[in-house]
Amino acid sequence: MLVDEAKIYVRGGDGGNGCISLHREKFRPYGGPDGGDGGRGGSVYLVGSGGMNTLAQFGKRVHFRADKGKHGSGNNKAGRDAKDLKVAVPLGTVVYDANTGQLLGDVVSEGEELLVAKGGRGGRGNARFATANYRVPHFAEFGEEVEEKWIRLELKSIAHVGLIGLPNAGKSSLLARISQAKPKIADYPFTTLYPNLGAVYKSEALRYIFADIPGLIEGAHQGAGLGHRFLKHIFRTRILVHLIDITGLDPVNPLKNYHIINQELEKYNPSLMEKPMIVAANKTDIPGTEEAFFNLQSTLEKLGQKCYPISAATGEGVEELLQDVFSRLENISEDFIREEIPPVEVNIASDPGLTPFTIEKEDGIFHVYGKTVERLVQMTPLYIDEAQIYLHDRFKKMGLDEALRNMGVQPGDTVIIGKKELQFFDEDQPDFEEYRKGYRDKGKEILLPDDNDEEVPDE
Repeated sequence: MLVDEAKIYVRGGDGGNGCISLHREKFRPYGGPDGGDGGRGGSVYLVGSGGMNTLAQFGKRVHFRADKGKHGSGNNKAGRDAKDLKVAVPLGTVVYDANTGQLLGDVVSEGEELLVAKGGRGGRGNARFATANYRVPHFAEFGEEVEEKWIRLELKSIAHVGLIGLPNAGKSSLLARISQAKPKIADYPFTTLYPNLGAVYKSEALRYIFADIPGLIEGAHQGAGLGHRFLKHIFRTRILVHLIDITGLDPVNPLKNYHIINQELEKYNPSLMEKPMIVAANKTDIPGTEEAFFNLQSTLEKLGQKCYPISAATGEGVEELLQDVFSRLENISEDFIREEIPPVEVNIASDPGLTPFTIEKEDGIFHVYGKTVERLVQMTPLYIDEAQIYLHDRFKKMGLDEALRNMGVQPGDTVIIGKKELQFFDEDQPDFEEYRKGYRDKGKEILLPDDNDEEVPDE
């Protein structure tokens, strides 16, 4: 059985915290700051594996979290980076953001890696903040916290050859005849509920993967039958073998079944009609089918399409069909078709990922958005006065203070950045000088946290 969809949770590891440390050694009473940086958190990658053909393993485990980076320590010792978490997926797996539906990428080759959850950056130790004018910083950064997310995996089977046709055309019987696959075979429609894969060997060193695509009927592209789920698997094949049940032909219109399938392919994706196609009339071993095959063959030849008479039950004509398939495969590129990631229209003036920040005012509260500024606030220990001064100076360099003033911010107004709620303070306030003590003056306003916003961590 081939399970072709799954939804999983992924989260990269947070970065390790930077260390606050002052060097203490005999005869070196002023050794200075020597806190090391935190380690990088692990990332989560999906890795292509040719030995898999199903997403069934994600029915048992759906949560994948990478490890956190280690904290820095004294004597300028950096924390260890965490190992990346690599999750094996079948070739042909397409990945979407489960919430937005955005295409994140796909995995089509052996060993190919797709980053789905990036690890957090390690926080800088206090040694990194020392300057000529500020030699003994007493703060360090937290490690970067990363966001969790759910992603949707969709398997579009990668096969060299796709076996297509109406139900009961004999696709599963042919796959069982030419490979070691053991699909369910019966004499009623929709016996095959999932695409079956089988390896067909041309030689000991060369094999090709054949896929039995089930459930294609008229209206499949709109959801009729099972085809709306499995038409997508045809997209990744290189050659199509179209099986036609010779016993079910319309004597007046012998190409009716042939056109039904082709129209469904074209309506689903016009590019499918550009794939090489070989037609095989199955069940020619049944007495009385000679005339039907002759009518089908002669009609197809007028369209420039060759038709092979075969019997999946007895093997008659199958070898000749395979030789044609192998010959065509040798002349086709090994590259499989990738999903085309649609371009995203971006408004640079408002996109927080491309600009340093954007500001929105709502009910007297100023909301600041932007990846850089949000990460900066999250990684800064706001319960430490010196860290607040450092953050203010960064804001001033970024132009955030000026931008807030231009939007009418007043002392005491609430400013929300990421998950942090801060208040805008003015230089003229009585307690401002206390915050500035020991740090060079570089601005007129400062953002400070609300009294109840931060919890001081245990020592």
